[in-house]
Amino acid sequence: MSGKTVIITGASDGIGAAAARKLAASGDQVVIVGRSPEKTAAVAKELGAHHLLADFSRLDDVRALAAALLERYPRIDVLANNAGGVMGDRTLTVDGFETTLQVNHLAPFLLTALLNERLVSSRATVIATASVANRLYGHIDLDDLGNERAYSPNKAYGDAKLANILFTRELDRRYGDAGISAASFHPGVVRTGFATQSTSPMRFFYNTFGFFLLSPDRGADTLVWLASTTPGVDWKTGGFYTKRKPDFTTNPQADDAALATALWERTAALVGVAV
Repeated sequence: MSGKTVIITGASDGIGAAAARKLAASGDQVVIVGRSPEKTAAVAKELGAHHLLADFSRLDDVRALAAALLERYPRIDVLANNAGGVMGDRTLTVDGFETTLQVNHLAPFLLTALLNERLVSSRATVIATASVANRLYGHIDLDDLGNERAYSPNKAYGDAKLANILFTRELDRRYGDAGISAASFHPGVVRTGFATQSTSPMRFFYNTFGFFLLSPDRGADTLVWLASTTPGVDWKTGGFYTKRKPDFTTNPQADDAALATALWERTAALVGVAV
């Protein structure tokens, strides 16, 4: 039993809930973070775990979540930034950002930044749930992060998942020596409801071929592996993983160190933090 304190966002369903079950069973103190009060409370009750609510389309919710985590948990061993999804038509959040960008990238960036000192002092592992969509659809334009000029649900989602990988690599560059270990991973094509609200062809694919897709338990496997093994020994920090192995088939932009730095700085300015 490892006894780690593990924060998992997007843990009310899908691979987040599956990972929470496995880690709780191994003896970790898992904190369930979700958007739905009913579903989040149900998973927490099942596991005897704590839970907190946050809607990542509202950055004030993210700030409140960070404050609650800092108040309640003097140590955070793992932060799994798992919340996200592919959306429908282009919409803006109450904060004025394109919804896909905010939910998948801006919000987890802000949460990680607000927890940064605690993560450093805990020598934490920070995990980002990315996707093969980074390679299939992503191409980041720093001057059009919200895809005002050429929006599609797939393009916005691919950009956000590419941003997750770039964020992970820049987090490792900036804070690896200070104690944070970061990694991102592709869970596979998993049978979840993450595309339910989308007008993307992904929704048709998931609804039509769901029987053939991976179970949430199998999709959560790499997340659980990253959370429960030793960074720098079992896996290299800053990497992108699929099925517990390094995945080198990422978008060419994922290896652009200058882009990673510029995206970090642009994102920090957008959400109003200095990290």
